[in-house]
Order: sequence, then C-alpha cells, then structure tokens
Amino acid sequence: MNAEPLMPETFIEVVLPGEVEPEGLEIRHGAVPVAGPGEVVIRMEATGVSFAEQQMRRGRYFDQPAFPFVPGYDMVGTVTAVGEGVDPTLAGTRVAALLKVGGWSSHVRVDAADVVPVPEGIGAAEAETLVVNGITAWQMLHRKARVRAGGTILVHGANGGVGSVLVQLALAAGMKVIGTASTRHHDTLRDQGIVPIDYRTDNLTARVRELAPAGVDAVFDHVGGRGIVDSWRLVAPGGTLVSYGSASTRDDEGSKQWPILKLLGRVWLWNALPNGRRAYLFNIWAGRALAKNRFRTRLRADLAQVFAALQRGDVTARIAAQLPLTRAAEALRLAESGTVAGKVVLHP
Repeated sequence: MNAEPLMPETFIEVVLPGEVEPEGLEIRHGAVPVAGPGEVVIRMEATGVSFAEQQMRRGRYFDQPAFPFVPGYDMVGTVTAVGEGVDPTLAGTRVAALLKVGGWSSHVRVDAADVVPVPEGIGAAEAETLVVNGITAWQMLHRKARVRAGGTILVHGANGGVGSVLVQLALAAGMKVIGTASTRHHDTLRDQGIVPIDYRTDNLTARVRELAPAGVDAVFDHVGGRGIVDSWRLVAPGGTLVSYGSASTRDDEGSKQWPILKLLGRVWLWNALPNGRRAYLFNIWAGRALAKNRFRTRLRADLAQVFAALQRGDVTARIAAQLPLTRAAEALRLAESGTVAGKVVLHP
C-alpha cells in the first residue's frame, strides 16, 4: 500500500498593524520561509509575551520597527531547514533564538549563528521562559553588578519575568535578596528565602535601610521614573545600580525616547560623581552592531549558563499559561493584567 503523501507545512504569523488594542492583532497566512545562505528555518514550538510586546502595541518601545510588523522577542523551536554554508546536522535540533521581533510566527528564518541549542530534557515552553528573561538576569547579575557571595541585593519586581529569574540566580550564588512585590506574592518569595517588601504600602527606603543600614551591593530597577533616584540612594559605596526599563512610564503619552534619554542622562551624571558607585542602563543588544561575533559568543555562553542552572534546579521555569498563537490577543491581555506569575507562552 502506498504511503499517504506528506501534507505541506502551513505558515501563520501574528501581525501588529499599529497602535491597537490586543483584539486588533491580525492573523496572516503565507508560505513557509526558505533558508538562505548562512540561515536556518525554525519551526516555532514556543514563544512568549514580554513587557516589550506590551509596549510595542502602544508604540512605546524605544527602538521598535515601523508598523506593521510581527512581534515576538524570542522563541524556541526545531530547525527544519538549513541554508548553504550551514552545518547540516543542525536540522532536527531544538534551538532558542533572541529576535526582538518576529517570534510570533509558526516558522522563523534566522542567521544560523544566532541560534543556541537547547539541552535535551528541557521542554520548549520551559526554555522559552528563560531566553530573554534568563539572558537579561544573568548578564545584569554577573556581567554588570558582579556581586560576591554574601552580598545583599535589592530586586524590584522580584516576582516578574526577569526579576523571578534574577533572584533565583542570586540565591544560588550565595547572595542575600530583598525583593519588592505586591503582598499576594510575599509568601512565595519568603519560601524562596527572599525578604519581601510591598512597594505600594511600605516605606521602601526606610525598610531597606533597616535590612541593610549601609546600603545594598546592587539594585536592579525595571521601573525607572522618579523612583530610580531612590534606588540610587540605596546603593552602598562600591555598589551598582542596574536600570533595565521604565515600566512606570508604560501609559505615558508623548515621546517614547524621552524616558530612556532621561535615564541615560542620570546614569552619565551619577557615574561622573566621585562617589565610588556605578550605574548602568542595561541593554541586552549592546555591542551587537560593533562586535557581532563577540555579542553572539557572550549570548550563547550566558544562555548556556541559565539552561545549566535550570537543569541543576537552581532556577525553575515559571509558566503562567500556554495558549495557541491564534489566541495571541488573549495572551497579551493576560500578560498585561498583572494577575499572573510567570511567563505567558504561545505555541503553534
């Protein structure tokens, strides 16, 4: 008996047409992309909703492309095709990729040099929760702040996507962690060994000073705005402030560049002062334009460290929900609601 003919793969992507409500996302079908020289095609198994996509739909992300475009900051999937000059053994391999845009698609074409193999035993959804969040957390903690074992850090949004990974990496490295979060997450943080602070009702500065009278060795701040000044004041001599977002300006009107430029100005000023402290505005893409190979090597090494931490049990994958790509609007609403812990993951 003749075998049934294989059905051709179908292609689907979610398009952000402009500044729209989540229900304004568009579903588009087309042809599966073909791998060019030096490229691979990845069949997506998991992508996610991060703060970046939430800001992009508002037109508020600092360097987002012009509308329309396919969002999706990162993804995990299996290589289905390799282009000329690419190791053919990559076909069939599960990989992760950091994209900035394009991940909300059933198939993604990327440079082969930009994919990172996912170790066996790690599921696609698990890996997805740790791509952009894990790389960001690892690089801020170990490449920027470089806090030693026994040091104390303050993590704003300790229950958030990046924050939840960062606190686990810090605990595994022997650091003491203070974390801000709403009260409903405090028991979970305490169970991990984190000292929680309610950022809404507690006097944050006074409470941190009680716990660390001389200040903390590092503060990780995704909020920005006026609160960044308080974060800087809580840094001990020799310590580091790492700012990596401006969540406080999420719903602001006007220039999307201004909050970042204002942060940059503050960072420049603080670093010019003779106070023995350092400040950084973290950008995961820093260095890529000038030294692409170095950037790729560092990203590959750091994500490998995060995956190894997951395999050791130092880090857990926190999946808030899993929804099909066609329900991206619902996934975006859920992620923006602030009611879930972990990452909202999309699958084909």
